[in-house]
Amino acid sequence: MFIRIFFSMLLGMLLISGNAQAEGNSTYKLASGDVVRINVFGEPDLSFEEIRLTDAGTFSYPFIGELRAKGKTASEIEQMLVDNLKGEYLINPRVSVSVLAYREFFISGEVKEPGGYPFQPGLTLRRAVALAGGLTERASTKRITIVRDQDADKPISATLDTKVLPGDTITIDQGFF
Repeated sequence: MFIRIFFSMLLGMLLISGNAQAEGNSTYKLASGDVVRINVFGEPDLSFEEIRLTDAGTFSYPFIGELRAKGKTASEIEQMLVDNLKGEYLINPRVSVSVLAYREFFISGEVKEPGGYPFQPGLTLRRAVALAGGLTERASTKRITIVRDQDADKPISATLDTKVLPGDTITIDQGFF
C-alpha cells in the first residue's frame, strides 16, 4: 500500500514538473545560442537531437534550408516545419520542438566570479549571484542594473529578487561607504 501511494505521489510530481517546463517553453522566445531538439515522428532523417541556433538566430533544415527561429516560440517553429514539410515531403507530419539548453546570462561587477552562466528556468538575481561565487565586500545590493537581451539600450534597476532571463547582462556596482 505504501509503495503504491509513494509511486502515485512521485508520478503526480513528475507530471506537475513536466507541465511547468512545457508552460515555460510555450512562451519562451528563441534567440542566438539556444539549443533545440526537433523530432519528426517516424522520420529519423528529419529528427535532430541538438541544434544550436546561429548568431543570426537561424538553423539549417533538410529540404527546407535556412529557417529563422529568433523571436519565435518552440510551437511556432513546430508549425513552420509542419507547413514546410506537408504536401511535398510528408502527408501529415507530426513535429515536436523542445528547448534543450537556454542561452547564457552574464554577470559582471562586484561578484567574485564574473562571467557567463547557463540560464535555468526560475532563476532570480539572488541565485545568479550565488552561481557567480557571491558578492564581494564592496558590492551594493541597491545599485544593480540588468540589460535585457531584447531591449539592449534600456538598463533597468533590479533587486536580488528580480527574475533573470536568458541573455541578460547583469551589472552589480560598488556601494559607497
